[in-house]
Amino acid sequence: MSRTVAIVGRPNVGKSALFNRLAGRKISIVHDMPGVTRDRIAAHCKLGNDPFEIIDTGGIGANVDASFTGQVRAEVEIALAAASVILFVVDGQDGLTPLDEELARLLRRAAKPILLAINKIDVDQHAPRAAEFSRLGFENSLAISAEHNRGILPLVAWLERLLPPVDGALQDQSSAGHPISIAIVGKPNVGKSSLTNAILQDDRTLVSPISGTTRDAIDIPYERHGQRYVLIDTAGIRPRGKRDNSVEVFSVMRSETSIRRADICCLVVDASLGVTAQDKKIAGLIQEANKPCIIAFNKWDLIKDQTTDKESLGAVLESMREELFFIRYAPSMLVSAKTGAELTRLFKTIERIQRESQFRIGTGVLNRLLAEAIAKHPPTIRAGKRLKILFGTQPDRPDSRPIPTPELVLFVNDEKLLDQSYHRYLDTQIREKAPYTGLPIQLHLRARTPRDKSNDTRGQKFGRNPETGGRPTGRKPRGGHSNKKADKPRRRLGG
Repeated sequence: MSRTVAIVGRPNVGKSALFNRLAGRKISIVHDMPGVTRDRIAAHCKLGNDPFEIIDTGGIGANVDASFTGQVRAEVEIALAAASVILFVVDGQDGLTPLDEELARLLRRAAKPILLAINKIDVDQHAPRAAEFSRLGFENSLAISAEHNRGILPLVAWLERLLPPVDGALQDQSSAGHPISIAIVGKPNVGKSSLTNAILQDDRTLVSPISGTTRDAIDIPYERHGQRYVLIDTAGIRPRGKRDNSVEVFSVMRSETSIRRADICCLVVDASLGVTAQDKKIAGLIQEANKPCIIAFNKWDLIKDQTTDKESLGAVLESMREELFFIRYAPSMLVSAKTGAELTRLFKTIERIQRESQFRIGTGVLNRLLAEAIAKHPPTIRAGKRLKILFGTQPDRPDSRPIPTPELVLFVNDEKLLDQSYHRYLDTQIREKAPYTGLPIQLHLRARTPRDKSNDTRGQKFGRNPETGGRPTGRKPRGGHSNKKADKPRRRLGG
């Protein structure tokens, strides 16, 4: 049985602030503007004895955003159906409103345990304001302040009493390995949420032709053939000059953070429009974060009719692929969120990337490969010096990530002599021997440190002094060699 708590209420009562407090980190965007949260956002609360899932929902009941009111309400209804406990949040500063009373009547129809959380009771002087909400008739109620962390632990204790007991299967799942987190990123309106819904076969995230529909980075658990994943549906990343308000700025910041915390990134590009400058900038963010990557050219059903055969379709794909040459390590494919085409291939590629991330190249193989590469194409001379690679190895470091990126350490004469073009050349040569599909190879250069002659003690036991060019200290014996007899005292004859 699921242990899920749905956080519901009218807009701007502090649901997202409470969600972040229970989750222990900032996931949902908190803003004074009503209607910021639109999708269902899920996370785990670990503040109690046993973890349980919490779902943040969009505010219902107020027509703050006419374009999405119907979809937001449908999302809330789905969350209520999946939840085992309802956490009804009201605003203690505003007092009881007719909308709160209407929502209370709707929630009772769900026939599930309900805990009333009276939020924004920030200080003890505000406590009498909570009494007004007794008119709603809920048996379980608690005054809290999500912003100031008041009453949160008692709230968690109340929820644990209302939640069903922990199932053994859930405990086994929580003790299993970390799921693979996949950040689905791209510019607005390329089909990121549609692709997420096609994978889940569920309308989990809002889909609209309006740019900027998704605002939060939404973590969605997903299991496929026994492998656990977390799909991170992110907000579209627009250029800085085209971000309309602070909410969109926060959304883009969350998307960029999702790139850094994900195990692998799926860059979604609109195939009908081709690769744009913004697509390249997002690909650059993935490259800077050294993240494994897959490029999904979405909406290929729109360009399929424009091509006559497989060769012309392959030419279209290759031309778009060339635009993203700087992340050449990332495999690319044509997908369609609308028809679900090639989604199986997408996950097979992810499985391949995970397998190859465990590959380690031997030290001997690596050094022979580097020697052959240098002999074939020596580095250019820069400032009168040429790069010399003395030794290379792949250190055996423990890494708990599901998809670790390969790291190679190269000992060189001067790390400043490695330019970008030769770095790419070495990367290409290494990939011919090492199967690192979709993985960036990190080259860490360590320069050979010059020897400190002041601490050089070599040869001192033989009487040589480094400061005098290796000559022995003291007076040189006459004749160039020692005369042991001359050192003995002479005896006097006859006496």
